[in-house]
Amino acid sequence: MYREKVKGVITPLITPMREDESIHEEELRRQIRRQLAGGVQGIFTAGTNGEGYILSEREKERVLEIAIEEAGGKVPVYAGTGCISTADTVRLSKRAQDMGADVLSVITPSFAQASQEELFEHYKAVAAAVKIPVVLYNIPARTGNALSPDTVRRLSGLDNIAGVKDSSGNFDNMLQYIEGTRGKDFAVLSGNDSLILWNLLAGGTGGIAGCANVYPENMKNIYCRFREGNLEDARSCQDRIRSFRNCFRYGNPNTVVKTAVRLLGYEVGKCRKPFDHLPEEGIQAISRVLEENERAGMR
Repeated sequence: MYREKVKGVITPLITPMREDESIHEEELRRQIRRQLAGGVQGIFTAGTNGEGYILSEREKERVLEIAIEEAGGKVPVYAGTGCISTADTVRLSKRAQDMGADVLSVITPSFAQASQEELFEHYKAVAAAVKIPVVLYNIPARTGNALSPDTVRRLSGLDNIAGVKDSSGNFDNMLQYIEGTRGKDFAVLSGNDSLILWNLLAGGTGGIAGCANVYPENMKNIYCRFREGNLEDARSCQDRIRSFRNCFRYGNPNTVVKTAVRLLGYEVGKCRKPFDHLPEEGIQAISRVLEENERAGMR
């Protein structure tokens, strides 16, 4: 059941903002409609690309409310509900469930070092508090805490722990997640856009792809062409994002993605301060890549 729900290319929506850093709700709706038109298999609010780390709880709720309205049941809506404390994560997760989210994405707690047993108990408590699927979110470079393959294997045995998103960038780690949960009703998603096809080939179920904010059709086609058995086209779609991902060296990937969407002509604004700066050479590099990809028909 979970592998059939937690699959495909899911877009971790950017959160459009006005000059005063308030949420630009009309543009958010526009971006969601753009993603749906592009054919992605899900949308995800308040993730890393959505600047969930800097949104207030009320803002997270409002973005989720809009996403649920705009999605209209066409695709699953994932809600980022991970907080540092277990109590806050449970509270926000229950609120997202009550609002109508389809899936919860729960990032590991951050700042303080957590043992694997503490992480296990944290996720166990969250899963016990809700009835909808919970996807674990491993991104140790940002949180300082990594979910080991053994902990993911243990958690995969709990009711409604539906899957894991791995943003470690370590393909072997993702492989171990897949190997340790093989035969279970459990989904493994790549959080690294460059590894989506390889995740699928290894037995995973897709990816949560920041680049889909820029190129929704191309990103969803990695999954669609793979499912059709057209590996050549799937590989082509996977390879096409290389030039854009090379722009990530100029700054925070969230800022690069949001800048790219802005350069495409959408009023998404900048990332919230202090994470809002890209050097001019980075902006120029992104502009060149966007122009090259537009000539190539990439969307």
